[in-house]
Amino acid sequence: MKHYDVIIIGGGAAGFFGAINIAQLNPDLKVAILERGKEVLTKVKVSGGGRCNVTHAEFDPRELVKYYPRGEKELLGPFHKFMTGDTIGWFEERGVTLKIEDDGRMFPVTNSSQTIIDCFLNETHKLGVEVLKNQAVKSIEFENDIWNIATQQDLFFAKKLLVTSGSNVKVWGMLQNLGHSIVSPVPSLFTFNINDQRIKSIPGVVAKHATVKVLDSQLESEGPLLVTHVGMSAPSILKLSAFGALELARRNYKFKIAVNFISIDKDSCLETLKASKAQLSRKTIYNSAQFELPKRLWQQLVLASHISKELRWADINREQLEGLVQQLTHAEFTVNGKSTFKEEFVTAGGVELKEIDFKTFRSKLYESLYFAGEVLNIDAVTGGFNFQNAWTGAYIAAQHISK
Repeated sequence: MKHYDVIIIGGGAAGFFGAINIAQLNPDLKVAILERGKEVLTKVKVSGGGRCNVTHAEFDPRELVKYYPRGEKELLGPFHKFMTGDTIGWFEERGVTLKIEDDGRMFPVTNSSQTIIDCFLNETHKLGVEVLKNQAVKSIEFENDIWNIATQQDLFFAKKLLVTSGSNVKVWGMLQNLGHSIVSPVPSLFTFNINDQRIKSIPGVVAKHATVKVLDSQLESEGPLLVTHVGMSAPSILKLSAFGALELARRNYKFKIAVNFISIDKDSCLETLKASKAQLSRKTIYNSAQFELPKRLWQQLVLASHISKELRWADINREQLEGLVQQLTHAEFTVNGKSTFKEEFVTAGGVELKEIDFKTFRSKLYESLYFAGEVLNIDAVTGGFNFQNAWTGAYIAAQHISK
C-alpha cells in the first residue's frame, strides 16, 4: 500500500503538465503519476509527425474556442485564465522555445517531440514527482474521503485524484461506477476513404482552396484538400471529420460529399473558363490548368468532363464547358469508410461536461476529483488545439489541487 497526497491517472501530456504544476506550486505535496504502459508520453512522441504540435498561434479566447466541436462554450472561461501565450511562456521558462509556422501551428524550434518529453521528464525528476509505469488501473473507489486506486501491481491511497487518462474506455467505465455520465466515444479526427477514378492516380496532389460539403447535411468546411492513396485528407477533410463526428458515425462512415476545388461559385467559374476559351484558343484544355490547380488534378477533372486530351479551347462547346464547371465546383464523391489521421487518434466522447466545474476542472460529484484532457467530452480539429485543451485543463486543476 502506497500513500500520496495526489495521484494522477495517465502518463500523457495533461498528466505530466498537471503533476509538474502541482509540485511546483506546493513542493510539500507527494505526487505520483500512474502510467498503464511501459512508456510515458507516447502520444506526445508521435504528434505532429514526431515534432509535437504544442499549440496554435491563436491568441483570442473567443476565436480559439471555435476550433472545438465539443467544448466550445465550456472552454471560453478557462482560456481567459491560461491559453496560447501562457503555454509559450511556460515552456520558455523551462528552456523550450516554440516557433510559429505559416499555418499557425507551433512546434519546438528543435522540430523534435523529444524536446517536450525531455522537458517533462526533467521537471518531474527535479520536483520529486514519482512516475510509476506498468500500473494499469483496475479499480477506483472513494471511502472516508480517501481515493483507493488498485492497479495490477499495487494499491494506492490519495487525498486528491486527477484523471488524465485520455480515451481510455476502462477508466471511463470506472468513472461511470462512481456516478459520472460518459458520452459514448466515436472517432473525431480521420480521413475519408474514397475509391474514385478521378483521384486514383494522383496521390499527393493538393488543392489549396477547397470547399467540402457533406450532402444531405449542414456540414461544410474550407481549406487545403490532399488526395491520398486511399482518398482525401488535409484540413478541409479533418475539420469535417471533427465537427461531423457524431453525424458521420450515425451514417456508418458511408456518405457523399461535394467538393468545390476552387471555392468560387459556378457563374464565376463559367466566366473565367469563357475568358480562357478566348485567350487560349489554340491550346489544348488538358494541358492548360486554370485556377492555380495542380496540373494532374486539372487533367483528371478535364477527362471526367468528357473532354479529350486533344480538344482545344476554341473547340469546346457549351455542354462541355458546363461539365467542366460541375467538376470544378461541385464534384461528387462517395465516401466509404475512414482512416486514422497519421498516428494520432482523437475521439469525441468522455465525461459529460455538465458534471464538471470549469472554474476548477473539478468533478461536481466529488470535491477531490479533477479531470483534464481528452478524458472529458472535449475534442478539437488538428493543429495543436487538443494539446492546448490539455495544458489549460491541467494547469487550472493544478492551481486548485495544490491548495
